[in-house]
Amino acid sequence: MSGESAFIDSIRALAHHRAARNLFDDAAVLEIGAETLVLTHDMMVEGVHFLPSQPREDVAWKLVASNLSDLAAKGAQPLGVLLGYMLGDDDEDFSAGLFDVLEHYSVPLLGGDTVSGGPPQAFGLTAIGLATHSPVPSRGGARPGDALWVTGELGAAMLGFEALRDGTGGDTSSYSRPMARLPEGLALAPLVTAMMDISDGLLLDAWRLAEASHASLAIDSAAVPIAAPEARRIDALRWGDDYELLFTWPAGTEPPVPATRIGTVEPRGFAPLFLDGEPIANRDGLGYEH
Repeated sequence: MSGESAFIDSIRALAHHRAARNLFDDAAVLEIGAETLVLTHDMMVEGVHFLPSQPREDVAWKLVASNLSDLAAKGAQPLGVLLGYMLGDDDEDFSAGLFDVLEHYSVPLLGGDTVSGGPPQAFGLTAIGLATHSPVPSRGGARPGDALWVTGELGAAMLGFEALRDGTGGDTSSYSRPMARLPEGLALAPLVTAMMDISDGLLLDAWRLAEASHASLAIDSAAVPIAAPEARRIDALRWGDDYELLFTWPAGTEPPVPATRIGTVEPRGFAPLFLDGEPIANRDGLGYEH
């Protein structure tokens, strides 16, 4: 067993509760009486998800925003978060950043745990949301004939990372302090056929959506809005951390939020993904995987 996908496959049999969605989705969807909770958990590790030199205020912001992005992809209203925190030299800075991001999204801290350890430091966060529409959107509902859409632009996080890494003084906000598309997710949830956020790169996440939907996605790379120079277009499609929403939608209608149509859903062929008409039958190199 080696790598993220192999490990997830090895524990899939443990996820037998229907809320787990067989580990093919962004979050767990737990029905309790008349209400449905959406639960998600993400981790960040120093040197993997953020640079050791990054201010811990920004690390706290990104930890929360990346988890809330999973709730956005489910059209869920955040109820609160649980923090797993590894103590370090910048605890006050992290605390200040946590205050800023939770205040921004009006989300309470419900509890969590603290440990010592590192370096490197590692943090985890569980976000809890309340579904606003049933059925809760999944990766698995795309239908042949649907259109494929994306919110925002891709590649700004890539440029922000490079500016931060190289100390060029460029805008780093898209990488350091991403924004969860919560209002867009709430508006889209009752209407989409499938939806997920883009955290590991458009191409890899489109592959995952296609696999979950047992369909093929045909993407027109020139149609994808990017914030990077044109020469970096393919890089922007493979880079993660954009936290935009990727969704499928009945053809011939317009979504209620600003978004760009970038492709179509087709019956499942021999490859789950087609880029500019060329089949992609192997997910290796499409985006970020541990």
